[in-house]
Amino acid sequence: MNRGLCEAKNALHKPTSDGHDATSALWDSSHLSAMTLAEAATLCRRCHRMAPFCFYNGNTFASIIALVVKRLDLPADQAFVIRSLAGHIVAGVAREEEVKAFQAFSDSLT
Repeated sequence: MNRGLCEAKNALHKPTSDGHDATSALWDSSHLSAMTLAEAATLCRRCHRMAPFCFYNGNTFASIIALVVKRLDLPADQAFVIRSLAGHIVAGVAREEEVKAFQAFSDSLT
């Protein structure tokens, strides 16, 4: 995902020396496990904050959670809102009420 984002913007795709190995270990141990949508967004946020790549960490993990939301096959207007909330959570800019609303939606899926 990061490679594609970097290529599209003609940016260097390269792992960082500080965050890549730890992020890779976290991702590898977690991403195939069953989890709620909220847990998946939290995993993406954690990975984003660990900065495993030189560029586009936020975009990379926001794109991943957007793909997860797409697989839910929601009505278009609802999918837009949920993708937006998920992206804010991954970026770490979601307000408390957004996080609560997203958590409630995630809980409603189970």
